Amino acid sequence: MERAEGGQIPLEMEEVNMYVLFARMFAHIAREVELACGERGIEAVRAGARSFGEERGRHIAARALAKGHAPDAGHYLSCYDMGRSGYFHSSDKVSADSVEQDFDKCIFAETWIRDGCQRWGIHYCEMIDPAIAQGYHKDFTCIHDKHFFEDGRCHFQFIMEKEKGDKSDD
Repeated sequence: MERAEGGQIPLEMEEVNMYVLFARMFAHIAREVELACGERGIEAVRAGARSFGEERGRHIAARALAKGHAPDAGHYLSCYDMGRSGYFHSSDKVSADSVEQDFDKCIFAETWIRDGCQRWGIHYCEMIDPAIAQGYHKDFTCIHDKHFFEDGRCHFQFIMEKEKGDKSDD
């Protein structure tokens, strides 16, 4: 395939996939809502991303239960609802009470960066994983301390908090 100046594939010739289309759709919707409604609109976009994430988390928990697993840290990734194709890459560390992920490839971030839409994509990035974790289990917390837009990678730490009154480690 012929590449445009700078070695990139011309937009009209790039492979079309659902991940790229989803990222572009989210950015378009967020931009239009911001133009129409300002900051309140962005708050609504973020609330929508949170609601979508919480629903996904509940479905991931239901998948875990259907497979005979508890919705715990150890089964979070194995029951996750979105397959990891070549469009995403992370190194993962899973333990009984935590999951750590370090992404060096994300088609969503790559699309928003290439399209100059980080301003709108960041709202999905900041909301989705903490919301999925909360939907999955009320005591599952997500710390998203590195972002592609600033750090060139994403880093997540998911921690299953001990339920109050659980003194099993004392």
